[in-house]
Amino acid sequence: MTIAFEIGRYRARLAATPDDLAACQRLRHACFFGHAGLDRDAFDARCRHLMIEDAAGRLVAAARILLIGQGADLAQSYAAQFYDLSGLTAQPGPLLELGRFCIAADVLDADVVRVAWGALAGIVDEAGVQTLFGCTSFTGTDPARYGAAFARLAAQHQGPAPLRPGIKAREVVALNGQGDGTAPLPSLLRSYLAMGGWVGDHAVVDRQMNTLHVFTCLDIAAVPPARARALRAVMGAR
Repeated sequence: MTIAFEIGRYRARLAATPDDLAACQRLRHACFFGHAGLDRDAFDARCRHLMIEDAAGRLVAAARILLIGQGADLAQSYAAQFYDLSGLTAQPGPLLELGRFCIAADVLDADVVRVAWGALAGIVDEAGVQTLFGCTSFTGTDPARYGAAFARLAAQHQGPAPLRPGIKAREVVALNGQGDGTAPLPSLLRSYLAMGGWVGDHAVVDRQMNTLHVFTCLDIAAVPPARARALRAVMGAR
């Protein structure tokens, strides 16, 4: 699995050294916990780590990716800790789990997300990935903040019932739109949905990470052709 390209003032590449991994872990900790530290777990050693750097070499976004050969091997995934994925085990492979996606808090340039998705498109093409999935995080653990967002997901973006993950985590919240909060959908989730992705029917309350997260899945064959061409065009830009 290889990826390295530049567009505008940003460069995408995969972590290649222990120092690269530590930089990703520092950025993740700052984004998810709000202060300095290293966000690390046992999955880091099994994953590849996507890095987006600016022209000065500063890491501005990161994500980790785990390639899974077939649906029967989904128990290897990070998401399988929190969701019963038995409905997806018949999915053909390869599958790619996207996790720990984060962008530095002071970086507001939409091109960062565009470059990240362009890099992921290259990885998907290279590995022949058929399904992209992961846990998409909402900041904090109060579901009332996301009443409108959860109601929208429940009404418009639920996945097929046979494929939706079952409940496995100890603490979950149904996506029934309780509360009047109007906090927006995370940018990563908006990208998934724009490409035809879907979500499960509940959010997991992850108090260790101080997030609510929903299972998110994208059938690569369902991505609109125009969107797929646009993502692949990012890879060709210099």
